[in-house]
Order: sequence, then structure tokens, then C-alpha cells
Amino acid sequence: MEINWTTFALEIINFLALLWILKRFLYRPVMQTLAERRSGIERTLAEARATEAQAASMKQQFECRLADWEQEKASARTRFEAELAVERGRQMDALARELAGERERSAAVEAHRRETQRRELATQAGSEARRFASVLLARVAGPDLEARLLEVFVEELAALPEESLAAVRSGRNGQGVLRTAYVLNDEQRRLLSGAIDARLAACRT
Repeated sequence: MEINWTTFALEIINFLALLWILKRFLYRPVMQTLAERRSGIERTLAEARATEAQAASMKQQFECRLADWEQEKASARTRFEAELAVERGRQMDALARELAGERERSAAVEAHRRETQRRELATQAGSEARRFASVLLARVAGPDLEARLLEVFVEELAALPEESLAAVRSGRNGQGVLRTAYVLNDEQRRLLSGAIDARLAACRT
């Protein structure tokens, strides 16, 4: 087999031209596209790493802020509980004072009611006693009883303290009227007059 060197040379030239054409119009654009794509991928990866770093930083900030918020919430709860305890104590003190005042008012009202009731009972008892005494004296009245009452009056007048005598004397400027159910005889008059003059004269001197 005979080799045609001219054809062989032309084939080599064609092959080299094809390689040049491929390198010129295909290899370089492909390589440039691959480089651009690699650059885009690297840029995307860099952006992703930056985003990841930013996300990690934001996560750390969020965790720190969450811890601060929990601490602030605990402090606020503690302050609120302290203020609530103070307010509860103040309200309890006010309630205790109000209850004490109410008890005092109730005690005063009850004391006044009891005093009024006691006075009413005393007045009623006095009225009943006077009525009973009136009825009794009306049934047993007589000269003998009158003489005995006169003796009792003289004895009580002799035992009457000076303060009571001063009050009696100042009540009617030292003058008064003594009434009896029966007319006194001369002896009884002298006895009564002497007893009155003796006590009142002692007060006047």
C-alpha cells in the first residue's frame, strides 16, 4: 500500500485546523462558561456561607435576647409579687383598722343601747317602785306611819353629807316646802324644824 504524503499532509492540516477551530469557537466558550458557572457556584457558596454565618449570629443574638427576656420576666414577676405582697399587706392593715373601728363603733352603739336600756329600766323600775310605794302607802297610811316617816326623815337628814346639804340649799336658795299627808302636831313640828335648822344652820355657818 502506497502512502500519499500529500493527502496525509492535508489531513494533518485539516486536523490541526479543526483543532484550532474547536479551540477557538468551542473550547474557549465552554471553558469560559464553565469558569463563569464555577464562579457563580463559588459566589453562591460564599453567599450561602455568609447567610449561614448571619443566621448563626442572629440565632445567638436571639438566644441571648431570649435569655435576657426570661431574666427580665423573672425580675418583673419578682417585683410584681413584692408589690402585690405590699399591697396585700396594706389592704389587710386597712381592713384590720376598718374592722377595729367597726368593732369600736359597734361596742359604742351596744354600750349606748345598754345604757339607754338600763336608764329605761331604771326609770321604769323607779316608776314601778313609786307606784308600788304609793299604793302601799295609800293602804297603810295613817298618823302612826306619818310619825315613823318623820323620824326616818330626821335620821336621814342628820346623816346627810355636807355636799348633799349644799346641793339642797342651793336648789331653792336655802328655802323649801315640806308637805305631809297629815297635819303635824306641835311636838312633831318642833322636832322637824329643829332638825332642819340644825343642819342648814351648820351649813350656813
